[in-house]
Amino acid sequence: MTVAILGTGNMGAGIARLLASKGIKVAIGSRDPAKAAKLAEEIGAGAQGGGVAAAAKLADVVILAVNYPVVAETIREAGGLSGKVLVDISNPITPDYKALTVGHTTSAAEEIQKLAPEAKVVKAFNTIFAQLLPAEAREGRAVQVFVAGDDEAAKKVVSDIVAKGGFEPVESGPLSNARYLEPVGEINIHFGFFLGWGTSAAPAWIKA
Repeated sequence: MTVAILGTGNMGAGIARLLASKGIKVAIGSRDPAKAAKLAEEIGAGAQGGGVAAAAKLADVVILAVNYPVVAETIREAGGLSGKVLVDISNPITPDYKALTVGHTTSAAEEIQKLAPEAKVVKAFNTIFAQLLPAEAREGRAVQVFVAGDDEAAKKVVSDIVAKGGFEPVESGPLSNARYLEPVGEINIHFGFFLGWGTSAAPAWIKA
């Protein structure tokens, strides 16, 4: 299986490095193909890098690792996503990181499903910081990744990727539950950046 990561920021690069280290083939796509190619070269392990459409075409699973304001543009550039699993890791936050721009009656994930109606959108990875992506940053600790979506087979694929990366996948219900997961991501940003916890902060759901 090849996983495309669209985006070369902290999360995109971190996920690409993690998956490649676990033996998963990765294709990195960027609006700046040279940047994607450079990152792929740094990662090695057979990673490929180029344009957004080229990376998406190679993969069955596409991870959308761009800031929410440029999601629509990236999906248009990706082209045919029909039948692909499209993983949304975004939180639709304000420029000051202190609030959400979408919520209550919809979510970033649901809006992405509207933009890519023939893809199977799954919400995941939106509640952790990029600094927790390297396996050594989580040594001895179980870090949860919440997985929500309407297609059970797509969720299973994403949950397997999450587990292979060393995280604990948590079944989180339908895609509409992203309306609640995105605020969890936002409060984690508050803990991390505004309440002194730092980027090792991550939420966990427990059965008491």
